Amino acid sequence: MSTELRRLRNYIGGEFRDAADGRTTEVVNPATGEAYATAPLSGAADVDAAMAAAAEAFPGWRDTTPAERQKALLKIADAFEERAEELIAAEVENTGKPTGLTRTEEIPPMVDQIRFFAGAARMLEGKGAGEYMEGLTSFVRREPVGVCAQVAPWNYPMMMAVWKFAPAIAAGNTVVLKPSDTTPASTVLIAEILGSILPKGVFNVVCGDRETGRLMVEHPTPAMASITGSVRAGMAVAESASKDLKRVHLELGGKAPVVVFEDVDIAKAVAGISEAGYFNAGQDCTAATRVLVHESVHDEFVRALAKAASDIRTGMPDDEDVLYGPLNNPNQLAQVEGFIERLPAHARVEAGGKRVGDQGYFYAPTVVSGLKQDDEIVQKEVFGPVITVQSFTDEDQAVAYANGVEYALASSVWTKDHARAMRMSKKLDFGCVWINTHIPLVAEMPHGGFKKSGYGKDLSAYGFDDYTRIKHVMTSLED
Repeated sequence: MSTELRRLRNYIGGEFRDAADGRTTEVVNPATGEAYATAPLSGAADVDAAMAAAAEAFPGWRDTTPAERQKALLKIADAFEERAEELIAAEVENTGKPTGLTRTEEIPPMVDQIRFFAGAARMLEGKGAGEYMEGLTSFVRREPVGVCAQVAPWNYPMMMAVWKFAPAIAAGNTVVLKPSDTTPASTVLIAEILGSILPKGVFNVVCGDRETGRLMVEHPTPAMASITGSVRAGMAVAESASKDLKRVHLELGGKAPVVVFEDVDIAKAVAGISEAGYFNAGQDCTAATRVLVHESVHDEFVRALAKAASDIRTGMPDDEDVLYGPLNNPNQLAQVEGFIERLPAHARVEAGGKRVGDQGYFYAPTVVSGLKQDDEIVQKEVFGPVITVQSFTDEDQAVAYANGVEYALASSVWTKDHARAMRMSKKLDFGCVWINTHIPLVAEMPHGGFKKSGYGKDLSAYGFDDYTRIKHVMTSLED
């Protein structure tokens, strides 16, 4: 007996709409592997309509005062709290994540981040006005950039939507946001919430696939393109945007080194690292998945980490004892399985290394040791519940191994030696360095990387600034 699939729709100019040509894709719950909804497979006509709506709304939203934009964002934050259970249900269906952890680990930060950017709207910064040339006064205007084309990923679809729209709208821009084709449900619900608060056209949602995203980035209307996704996707966006010199904001992949020195409390370090490595099934660009351990404690650490992995469970969203749910889609499951299948002979699977069950896309917490710096699994982003372990001899080698990848998003250092921690924080070539912890983020601090992890910042005043432009105004003091 078949179940009728729920119909998700685009949100354009204050209205929910199907794709202009009626095309749809099925949306699958990764915990069950079964379709639960359809979403528009948007084409050029849909993108044109969304961009037109955003462009029409821009002058009015740009000219609102910071206080008015703050008030709207505070209402949005309140609405997120009031409708938290609906958001949780949509996100769990999107991703298969544990319900309890989605409630405690995602809703509060999202609400806090929206409120942060509500405050940031009223803290526009620039050089003070002054007479830098005799008889002339100069000052700086900080203005919104215009329409922003934004593409969010499938690992944190709800939270990444917030990271996209909140600073853009706070700065006075209008938005066309595309969720991943595998996780549109929570973003469509967000559109409903924002649509009840913002003027029509300020926030628009277009569902679709990579082609839809390409059409958005190449469209002549947006002044800025922002994407959170893979390195390949980011490079494609940068290339497309270069054709008309759009501003580009890229938060891409990661391969975070976790450098563990010999003076740590092994049990505490393993507890923190395993949680930071396996949370969200390792589907996090900052996940603690590449551990470098001093040779004197390497074997002890590996044994403890393998034991911790064997004690961690993955399972269905309503199971309160699981740390993480499934991988997001069958392609991602195949990618993780492929990394393990292609391991070199010198590698050892200390724990996991296999799929869990025959329903959904679950994969066991995995530990791989015996690796060399140039091994594929060390160099490339797995984006799954797999932690690799290498040993190092001294601080210089640890730095060389840590920096010896093409990614540069996040890292951590585990040591009781304060001077060593400070040296490492300077030498590690990553956008974030945690010390004796890994993965906490706060709205006040920037998140973003270097090298192939992209450029631009999410969160913080720096993230807000990325959605503004600077204009110099000079006036004569003479009549």
